[in-house]
Amino acid sequence: MAYLTRDEILAMGFKYVGENTLLSDKASYYNCKNIVIGSNSRIDDFAVLSAGDGGIIIEDHVHIAVYSSLIGAKRIKLKSFSGISSHVSIYSSSDDYSGNYMTNPTVPSEFTNVFHGDVTIGQHVIVGSGSIILPNTTLEDGVAIGALSLVNKSCEGFYIYSGTPVKKIKQRSQNLLKLEEKLIEQKK
Repeated sequence: MAYLTRDEILAMGFKYVGENTLLSDKASYYNCKNIVIGSNSRIDDFAVLSAGDGGIIIEDHVHIAVYSSLIGAKRIKLKSFSGISSHVSIYSSSDDYSGNYMTNPTVPSEFTNVFHGDVTIGQHVIVGSGSIILPNTTLEDGVAIGALSLVNKSCEGFYIYSGTPVKKIKQRSQNLLKLEEKLIEQKK
């Protein structure tokens, strides 16, 4: 995997990019002026970040794996130490599939009924491969989403969720908070 140089990143016009950030040169970045990427974060090959007016905010120590996408008009925020596995799709906009409207970005908005809503991924959240996160959802700190899940509602912190649509499975350990403290202490 090849990464963009610091000069290449700055030339793209991101709103902000922190230090020690690795951005694949094979990923796609749209509307960079509305994208913030924190320090020590990594975006892998073939990921797509398409920021609408709400923007995309990626904090520190965030990993976005191959073939993942973050797309939509509203804000998508990934807090520190969160991880997005391969083939995950996060949408802050979605079409109305009822048949009462047309569904297609090439159709004028008067014929569509697109729904928009912010998406927030909390600290230490992990989203399993192939999962889909829909608009107007919050994954509170410490949530774990199993692979191939459909997240169509907000999820309570430090629980494991899985399924289509997601269901709460069991509580998740908070030991990772102690590990975070050790990591931060080591950096001092």
